[in-house]
Amino acid sequence: MPFRRLSAYYFFYFAFIGIFMPYFALYLQSRGFAAAQIGFLLAVMQWMRLLAPNLWGWLADRLGRRMPVLRVAALISLLGFMGIAWSTGFWGIAASLAVMGFFWTAQSPLAEATTFNHLNGRPGYGAIRAWGSFGFVVTVLGMGWWLERASIDWVVYGGVAMLLAIVISSLWVPEAPHCDAERVKGGLWPIVRRPEVLALLASCMLMTSAHGALNVFYSIHLVAAGYSKSVVGLLWTLGVLAEILIFMWAPRLMQRFSIKALLLFALGCAILRFLLIGWCVDVIVVVLLAQLMHGITFGVNHIAAVSAISHWFGGQHQAQGQALYGSISFGAGGIIGSLASGWLWDGVGAGWTYTASAGFALIGFGVLWLSRSAWPENGEEHHA
Repeated sequence: MPFRRLSAYYFFYFAFIGIFMPYFALYLQSRGFAAAQIGFLLAVMQWMRLLAPNLWGWLADRLGRRMPVLRVAALISLLGFMGIAWSTGFWGIAASLAVMGFFWTAQSPLAEATTFNHLNGRPGYGAIRAWGSFGFVVTVLGMGWWLERASIDWVVYGGVAMLLAIVISSLWVPEAPHCDAERVKGGLWPIVRRPEVLALLASCMLMTSAHGALNVFYSIHLVAAGYSKSVVGLLWTLGVLAEILIFMWAPRLMQRFSIKALLLFALGCAILRFLLIGWCVDVIVVVLLAQLMHGITFGVNHIAAVSAISHWFGGQHQAQGQALYGSISFGAGGIIGSLASGWLWDGVGAGWTYTASAGFALIGFGVLWLSRSAWPENGEEHHA
């Protein structure tokens, strides 16, 4: 089991996100783009996430090898992102993000499927995934500190450095052995059409939509409220530290609670969290509480969802199952959240934009609550 090599890959993968997610919107704002333009540019990545992962998952499962596809995708992601440094206008940045995003989105489902195959039913996913959260913490804190002293252009330079580290670390991860015993009879779509699978995908899409205003405008929201970039970095870090604890506690959570119960709990917390962020940003204690809830609204939701996907999709469908989850949840959900928040932000303000986020979570809660089909009772015994 290549625990260290997988952990290193996750570390750098999420280290890039630790630069991109909190600070790229601030970089775009410094270039003079309006809120709707920023929402559109960040939605470009989500369009690619909607379109590309299923292609990459199909290709990897068809070839029977995932890591060569992942390595090529990592390299072209780097080259695409480098184009932002030379892009002078809106459409140039959009094109660079489209190229980068098309190949970037290949990596997560292939890495998840490879990790689960290496685990082969053993626990350990939470510990490996936690290293990704550590990577996020390192870069979000480091970049926040550095941006107080240096140009906002370092968001791009730092992103390029992390993408290069991803390429290098991917070379160390070995191909996972095939598990013939896990092969499932039949095609992919009979699995997808199951009511419980559809309910999971819909609820995860709505949960990601709920996070749209957070991912796009949270840093801008905090800076407008008077917080420094260093404090912004610390608040992002607090959320990820809560996420790390959840990943570390994942085995106990998955043994004690059903997947459906964990998903419902995460959606319920999301409703409260986004209302607090929208209306109480001036109260630091409330802001801290809302960030601690990230461990639930992202961490619990994600680990329960990927465990369910891994349970339902067999060995030969594993990459496609994880890709479908990524496309629907982070792709479609990300598009809805980014575009909706970009449209609402200048029109109705932060409070009502985050209230709309809470509304997405409420709808997701209802979809999941009404699903009466069979669900795995314990995700940890399979993969978490």
